[in-house]
Amino acid sequence: MAFLPSFTCRSPPFPIVSILGDGYSPHVTMNTFISSRNPSRREFIRLAGAAGLGFACGATARAAAAAPPALPSIEVEKVGWGGASTADIRAVLKSTASELWRHCGPTRLEPLRVQHRKAGPITIFQRAPDGRVRIGLSPQGQFWSQFAYQFAHEFAHTLAAHTNDWKAKWHSATHANHWLEESIAETASLFAMRAMAKTWETEPPYPNWKSYAPSLAKYVADWMADPARQRPAGQTFAAWFAAALPELRKNPVDRTRNAIIAQQLLPLFEREPSGWEAVTWLNLGKRVADNPFPTHLAEWQEACPKERKKFVDALAGVFAVKL
Repeated sequence: MAFLPSFTCRSPPFPIVSILGDGYSPHVTMNTFISSRNPSRREFIRLAGAAGLGFACGATARAAAAAPPALPSIEVEKVGWGGASTADIRAVLKSTASELWRHCGPTRLEPLRVQHRKAGPITIFQRAPDGRVRIGLSPQGQFWSQFAYQFAHEFAHTLAAHTNDWKAKWHSATHANHWLEESIAETASLFAMRAMAKTWETEPPYPNWKSYAPSLAKYVADWMADPARQRPAGQTFAAWFAAALPELRKNPVDRTRNAIIAQQLLPLFEREPSGWEAVTWLNLGKRVADNPFPTHLAEWQEACPKERKKFVDALAGVFAVKL
């Protein structure tokens, strides 16, 4: 567990909440009205200038429409964090989510509310009365690597359960294929923290956090090197998975097996990070609790837009499933 000590910088060069934003970039439009079919020279010059500005505004609007939406705001409740600053917690969470969100294209997601939960991390299916997505995290104190690890996992669940038309999604943690989402969420932790380690080398949330980038990388390296998270020596992943699948279908939250799968999926997500957008389409298949795994994958691929189907095909290949 990487522990980062207290920091003297409490006031970043920008307000953390305001840069997150709840909405999208504004679109600027201009309507030009010509009152005469034969305008004077002065009026012609005025109208030509307005038309040119109108073209510039149109280009700005198109660029804004093509850009991914701003990361939704992250509200951190004040109690339970063992003395850690909510501003610092929010900075870590924003940095964590950004490493996944930047690859999610035009995905829609409402603001988040994060609270301390002693019983362990969780993403709650039911929204708060004000519409926010509710996430619980368990760290206390300035264990920023643990905050990042837990939040990346829960943010992956948020992508799967709460994005776009979230009410149309199947909110079930007990169906036979839920182990896949749990394993993808573990992958998200590894992916986000490795990406954060690189980002913090040059663009940390606060300037004096730059030196902690190696701590994020070390946390992941130690996690992946843990013998408890390795399959038996000499056993192929295909053989291991064939033996593990029946138990995974009974117990989707098997952290040892989820970890082994996550390490197998990580290279795919790092090669094709747009796969995080594909995750937003994971829970739109038929609601059959005991679907065969290949059927679950086929329904996920069917729900995806055309440009994300190839990723699901590649992910299926990790498990030797041909769609």
